[in-house]
Amino acid sequence: MNIYDPAALAAEAVASRADRPATAIVHDAPGARLVVFRIEPGQSVAPHTSTSTVILSVIAGTGLVSGPDGERSVRAGDIVAYAPDERHGMRALAQALVVIATIAPRPGGGS
Repeated sequence: MNIYDPAALAAEAVASRADRPATAIVHDAPGARLVVFRIEPGQSVAPHTSTSTVILSVIAGTGLVSGPDGERSVRAGDIVAYAPDERHGMRALAQALVVIATIAPRPGGGS
């Protein structure tokens, strides 16, 4: 069993560049990958697709998520589910947005 502290993981997440969201792989197994995102105001994860189911759990802050029907507001406590191959993205507005993405199965991991 593993127990994770999302706030601590988000605080420790690292960005590849100053203008990119900070990310950290929290858990990585063939059946699922968990990734924490700390998206600062003005930053975004560009819309993209995945062959896996993607579930976003908003841990802190507010922002926007995108899907085939446009953008929707989200806040701490919200959960957003995307079907395989469904276009999705996210962005922070006036405050940091902390999200944990569950990707199942893990890309390349099988079912």
